[in-house]
Amino acid sequence: MIKRLLVALDNRLNAASFTRRTLTKVFPDHWSFMLGEIALYAFLMLVLTGVFLTFFFDASQATTTYNGTYQPLNGVEVSQAFRSVLDISFDVRAGLVMRQAHHWAALIFVAAIIVHLCRIFFTGAFRKPRDINWVVGVTLLLLAIFNGFTGYSLPDDLLSGIGLRVLYSIALSIPLVGTWLAYLVFGGEFPAEGIISRLYSIHIMIIPLTIGAILTIHLALVWHQKHAQFKGPGRTESNVVGSRLWPTYAVKSVGLFFMVAAVIMALGGLFQINPVWFFGPFDPAQVTSPAQPDWYMGWMEGALRLFPPWEIGAFDHVIVPAPFFPAVLLPGITFAFLYAWPFLEAWLTGDHDAHNLLDRPRDRPIRTSLGVATLGFYIMLLVAGSNDLIAKWLLVNVGAVTNVLRVLLFVVPVFAGLLTFSLLRGLVASGARRLTDMPASAVWQSWKRDN
Repeated sequence: MIKRLLVALDNRLNAASFTRRTLTKVFPDHWSFMLGEIALYAFLMLVLTGVFLTFFFDASQATTTYNGTYQPLNGVEVSQAFRSVLDISFDVRAGLVMRQAHHWAALIFVAAIIVHLCRIFFTGAFRKPRDINWVVGVTLLLLAIFNGFTGYSLPDDLLSGIGLRVLYSIALSIPLVGTWLAYLVFGGEFPAEGIISRLYSIHIMIIPLTIGAILTIHLALVWHQKHAQFKGPGRTESNVVGSRLWPTYAVKSVGLFFMVAAVIMALGGLFQINPVWFFGPFDPAQVTSPAQPDWYMGWMEGALRLFPPWEIGAFDHVIVPAPFFPAVLLPGITFAFLYAWPFLEAWLTGDHDAHNLLDRPRDRPIRTSLGVATLGFYIMLLVAGSNDLIAKWLLVNVGAVTNVLRVLLFVVPVFAGLLTFSLLRGLVASGARRLTDMPASAVWQSWKRDN
């Protein structure tokens, strides 16, 4: 009877042939193709740990007096949000582990997306027909960064409150619509009473659902277009050489999920992160220093610290305040170039053909050098976000550190780009398989030829 039922369903749904095609789909075996899956599994861990935290977090800025397990803050007036975070950390069973695992998962999620995008960029996997998927991936990165910031701001502690104050100032710096936009987002003048509840709704519903939808689109495009692959024996523009979905690739992928989950939970249990009880509740009259945001916001923090206090004004009125340039214009240019790059490269090179075989970075020295130079620029901005810590460690004036970093911000990317270009040209000219096999004379000859 069961067999007849299954046959009847298959006759109507044609499920057997679909399942057979699905299970025999081939995926390339190169390890770098798993970077995107690390991002996917970190997102799943974010969802799982986040669901746990929603049962105990109170997204309210109403004041209360804390009387709990953490004795140093007993008797202190705090918000309900901050109190609930302390309760999660000290009174809820496994609460601290889940909260820290959630935070670590967010850091890994953004990092995996960036590394995955770097792999796509340096191998040319963004070219037609995958240019649309590149746009989807950049959108995913933008949403991940924004959602990370909203989650980072929810505890209503002193450090996250400073971050919100910076965001409020950035919104105000936008010409013409800045004041309106700041009031729209915050619901009033900073510190607004409803900002935590607004961020909470955005953090747990709006952006996660959007990320889930974008991930679905991204995976559907990968499935439909098939994976690009590196050049090699038997590999052409019209086939894929690798492992079938079942059982090899499925087992490998499931194993990777458990590895990612294990690492995240180990980090949550063994490595302290964001100890809000040390920072205390947010007080608009207080500022903690040194204070740095999570790493994925550090480049914007560094830009704010390095940019000179230049403003555009007229008739004794400031039209464009200083924060607009590093915190609005620079991120806008950054993501505009990221979105436009596949189409910009196709226009510059005249290459509008479809590509299913990937480049090796050595084969595209100009693209690779530009990518390395760009990474050098943003890494220096990330370093600049800790200029006060660097000054403290080196026992020097923070102004001197800032001036040195302003110079390095332009020197490091140029040097890194030129060095990469020379190394790749020398690598190609020498015929070596890897950099360690290349004679130093090849690099010197390449450097002299290019400079």
